Amino acid sequence: MLQRLFLCSPLRGLTRRSRTDVCPWICRAVSQAKFPLPRLQGRSLPHRSELKHAKRIVVKLGSAVVTRGDECGLALGRLASIVEQVAMLQNQGREMLIVTSGAVAFGKQRLRHEILLSQSVRQALHSGQNQLKDMSVPVLEARACAAAGQSGLMALYEAMFTQYSICTAQILVTNLDFHDEQKRRNLNSTLHELLRMNIVPIINTNDAVVPPPVPNSDLQGVNVISIKDNDSLAARLAVEMKADLLIALSDVEGLYDSPPGTDDAKLIDIFYPGDQQSITYGTKSRVGSGGMEAKVKAALWALQGGTAVVIANGTHPKVTGHVIADIMEGKKVGTFFSEVKPAGPTVEQQTDMARQGCRVLAALLPEQRGEIICHLADLLTEKKDEILTANKKDMDLAVSSGRLSQPLLKRLSLSPAKLNSLAIGLRQIAVASQGSVGRVVRRTRVASGLELEQITVPIGVLLVIFESRPDCLPQVSALAIASGNALLLKGGREAANTNYILHQLTQEALSIHGVRDAVQLVSTREEVEDLCRLDKMIDLIIPRGSSQLVRDIQRAAKGIPVLGHSEGICHVYVDAEASIDKAVSIIRDSKCDYPAACNAMETLLVHRDLLRTPLFDQIIDMLRVEQVKIHAGPRFASYLTFSPSEVKSLRTEYGDLECCMEVVDSMQDAVEHIHKYGSSHTDVIVTENEETAERFLQQLDSACVFWNASSRFSDGYRFGLGAEVGISTARIHARGPVGLDGLLTTKWVLRGNGHTVADFSEQGSMKYLHEDIPVPSRSFGIPGFSVS
Repeated sequence: MLQRLFLCSPLRGLTRRSRTDVCPWICRAVSQAKFPLPRLQGRSLPHRSELKHAKRIVVKLGSAVVTRGDECGLALGRLASIVEQVAMLQNQGREMLIVTSGAVAFGKQRLRHEILLSQSVRQALHSGQNQLKDMSVPVLEARACAAAGQSGLMALYEAMFTQYSICTAQILVTNLDFHDEQKRRNLNSTLHELLRMNIVPIINTNDAVVPPPVPNSDLQGVNVISIKDNDSLAARLAVEMKADLLIALSDVEGLYDSPPGTDDAKLIDIFYPGDQQSITYGTKSRVGSGGMEAKVKAALWALQGGTAVVIANGTHPKVTGHVIADIMEGKKVGTFFSEVKPAGPTVEQQTDMARQGCRVLAALLPEQRGEIICHLADLLTEKKDEILTANKKDMDLAVSSGRLSQPLLKRLSLSPAKLNSLAIGLRQIAVASQGSVGRVVRRTRVASGLELEQITVPIGVLLVIFESRPDCLPQVSALAIASGNALLLKGGREAANTNYILHQLTQEALSIHGVRDAVQLVSTREEVEDLCRLDKMIDLIIPRGSSQLVRDIQRAAKGIPVLGHSEGICHVYVDAEASIDKAVSIIRDSKCDYPAACNAMETLLVHRDLLRTPLFDQIIDMLRVEQVKIHAGPRFASYLTFSPSEVKSLRTEYGDLECCMEVVDSMQDAVEHIHKYGSSHTDVIVTENEETAERFLQQLDSACVFWNASSRFSDGYRFGLGAEVGISTARIHARGPVGLDGLLTTKWVLRGNGHTVADFSEQGSMKYLHEDIPVPSRSFGIPGFSVS
């Protein structure tokens, strides 16, 4: 069929080389036809998440981006990566324009080489010797450098874009080309024609003839901007061409509220017109005629003309290769200029507010924190009608959209019984919280009069991301309050109405002791990946949701620890000496009680000696009655004439009435299988042999290891923790079901009386004692709590 299509194709007569050149043009045409991108005229794109819709894009490359650090020559690696990203967008069907610097630097390198070569030849001729004197290069005039470098710069762009079968065109402009109406129309017509033919225009000021810039003449009224540098040129061009987006790449991360490098300088994520008064500008770049002030003025002018603007770093080696792509995906890169101010605080401001609230919360008496939690429990029952009304809105929207599966709909749904259960759990947390913060873990008498204590303290600001589970909000809020932590909550959109009312009630409860801001609900358009980059503001991330969500967060959170597990591949191993009744009961509960839970059994390991025994037959019959689909492992399949569907992977979390069944030769074989294919979550042995069981419990390094008990016991409530923020399979800090104590860390407090290290030297009068002082024991868990 492909051959027949080719014989009928106009490409048939082309050479192999010309076909390669033409194909991308066809791909771009198909891309435009299949994926039309909306043109948004008259207003700028208001949010980062909408930048992916930009059709016409101007990319401005500052002098610091294009040139090397010595200012003599081009940064070829950076330029190549930027060209690759522009080419990718062009081939997606977008219209790309580049405003570039670099002609002066390229020309300076070329002229310096020519001058040195000329001087060496003259000296050799005049001296008659090959010994050359020290040669100095005269100061090179910028216009001459631009004239010498412009052709070479364009040739370099052409060579780079040719690698992606994209054609380029050079355009040199001056102020007159915009102020003269006829020239302006000609320029506009030329650019539109080039874009129509899928050609990337490369625009630069004609520095060979342009006069020196006039100071303080960036803006000449509302409708005109003076072209004194490439920032103003890019802004004018973007408005003239009705571009959707202007990306200005420089050598700084974006716009800061004070000069970068100063102690209090903070990167501004979104800049709004009118915020200029709050900015203190620093010095200009090492190269180029602009500066951050010029960039901001040009950006605001373009924004007023209907073009969205992002100023970002194009020189950082770790981000240059994907900075443009990241901006187009709506990621928090650089500073985004927007005319639409959000109704509430930004997520950075919310985090600051939470941090301040955290310090006040931690300083409260344990009884006061308990009062807040009990008041929240009361509000859950008093305001249940409002909560259920909001939840019904979410349920109706979820059902009508059809995006949520039945298990997720079940998680989303709230009921009076569930609210009552939540209230009971919160009151139990209030009881458990007494004495949790500031508890002395260890006390040591270092020396006479020198006493050291290790005490529990809050971790700080927690980011909890949860999906389709509004009941998670009051649970986690109560645990954070009890442990003195601030909380940043990011819930799923499917539960927006329920989350909003529950957060309002949480803040109402916090208000009784003046710590309303300690728990914040992120309701802005921030993506999870952007939140994970706030490593200077967030101390711990706790994901509550699907294994895919957890994996995505673990990948995105480079500098913030993540507490959780990406998979719950739990095993039940039935030993040769297992009880029939116990084995059947434990397997049924582990798999069938709640198949979607992370602590449900996913793999059943059976000792080889149990095959074709009454115990094995009863297990198979029970799974058949419970409608559990069995996937046979490789060894199990080899024992069967007609086997069930063979498992695709022994490392699968089904989350449904399905499980893998595999045969092992011994308890040791089972341990090795779990170590290889498990996720270190929860694993179970069923046996009557105590020695075998103890070896299993000792050798297996999962977070939870059980003997003759269902894997479903791996739960904070069942452990008596009152509630849990999740189950962790990490090797440090908290592990297993994480309750109140898992949200605490420790600090060391040393009390002395003028002691110095010199007191303990050979000439000193003091000696180390290092005597442990007994501290009162504390019961972990909740007094009187039992599991039915």
